[in-house]
Amino acid sequence: MAVSASPRATEGGREPAGSLVWVLALSGVVVALMQTMVIPLVADLPRLLDASAADSTWVITATLLAGAVATPVTGRLGDMYGKRRMLLASLALLVAGSVVSALSDSLLPMVAGRTLQGLAAGVIPLGISIMRDELPADRLGTATALMSASLGIGGALGLPIAAFLAEHADWHVLFWGAAGIGVLATVLVATLVPASRNPTGGRFDLPGAVGLSTALMCLLLAISKGAAWGWGSALTVGLFCASAAVLALWGWWELRTPQPLVDLRTTVRRQVLLTNIASAVFGFAMFAMSLVLPQILQLPKSTGYGLGTSMVTVGLVMGPSGLVMMAVAPLSARISRTRGPKVTLMAGAVVVAAGYGLGIALMSAVWQLVLVSSVIGAGIGLAYGAMPALIMAAVPVSETATANSFNTLMRSIGTSVSSAVAGVVLAQMTVSLGPVAVPSQDGFRLVMAIGVGAALAALAIAAFLPGAHRNSPAPSQPAPKPAPATAPTEG
Repeated sequence: MAVSASPRATEGGREPAGSLVWVLALSGVVVALMQTMVIPLVADLPRLLDASAADSTWVITATLLAGAVATPVTGRLGDMYGKRRMLLASLALLVAGSVVSALSDSLLPMVAGRTLQGLAAGVIPLGISIMRDELPADRLGTATALMSASLGIGGALGLPIAAFLAEHADWHVLFWGAAGIGVLATVLVATLVPASRNPTGGRFDLPGAVGLSTALMCLLLAISKGAAWGWGSALTVGLFCASAAVLALWGWWELRTPQPLVDLRTTVRRQVLLTNIASAVFGFAMFAMSLVLPQILQLPKSTGYGLGTSMVTVGLVMGPSGLVMMAVAPLSARISRTRGPKVTLMAGAVVVAAGYGLGIALMSAVWQLVLVSSVIGAGIGLAYGAMPALIMAAVPVSETATANSFNTLMRSIGTSVSSAVAGVVLAQMTVSLGPVAVPSQDGFRLVMAIGVGAALAALAIAAFLPGAHRNSPAPSQPAPKPAPATAPTEG
């Protein structure tokens, strides 16, 4: 199976420079850094921001909600008005949010800055879509695999850097550093990434954007705050019900508006639908590692299973998984090219399941956790490289950014659910450590076992995808452009 490339990449002898791939991948890594850079600060945020522990969690939640809202919206705007334009806008928001956070010493400006950072979450799907426009078919697979894996790469590599800076420098340096690399990425994109030649234009579906954003905010707010508010509380249940009701109305609207935010007729195609479901389940599986391994490493040795290490050591243990993801990106592309991305996705699921299986038995030494995180990282790298290939093989070029953004959103929903489920498990299965209760070893093993189950569920879903011989390239030409007055050319 081959994913169609843009005529720009195959006609007229023009081939984008190899630096394009690395610039876009760097942009993805920069955005992923934003997700992990505050992890070393979580325990100290109430003191640093003079806020309660419950209120301090909004530093995390605000980024999650903003990213969920921004991802589908920037994808659609990218298809309509130019992917490079929206990529630059997203990076500018990231820089602005980093500066606001760097200047903050209280909760509200910090939440505002983190919200702006979250609005840059659409960079990775936009980058994948630009690669489809610019790269020849023989380079597209490896490039998109690297770009897709940049979410995990940035998170894994950013943790040790953030932990070191948080431990040895003023915490504001984290955000000044993020602003600096954000500026670098913006300059490189502006210099080396070409403008989109054929944005589709048209009218933006504002009601659809508001409806989807409202539904997602209700859903993710209930998931992320349910444990604190109570899963059976009126507020949590009300948010879940509101999300379902708004989502139903949104679907009704999207099927009837001529230029929808998300073409639901495309998303229910077998290949797109199953890939998105598998992505959500895979996102669930991926995040369990990030919740379990740092706690095992940091719990005191007096528990009998904690390793009593510092946050810097946590980062160094998790870091190799990012390097592994980067290393397997070419392998992911090669398997997809020779056997089809369905096989690659299934292989990734098997490797992730094996990694969590190892984790159930191997958690008594630092080297064992390095091995576990590396094996899981290899599986994530394989699977994340296959997902955009499956999506792009089933959607037209004119919907590339929208479809990839929706797929990224499904992964994010999976990680949010994973966080909630693991939080419930670890809160219920505890042992006493002096005056406090900490998660038990059996609790950690149960979360690992859930990770195995989620990976195997993704494997089962992927098995129903069309085989390589049934995957036909998506239409290579964009949809007809609207009238010139509504089809701007990106500058």
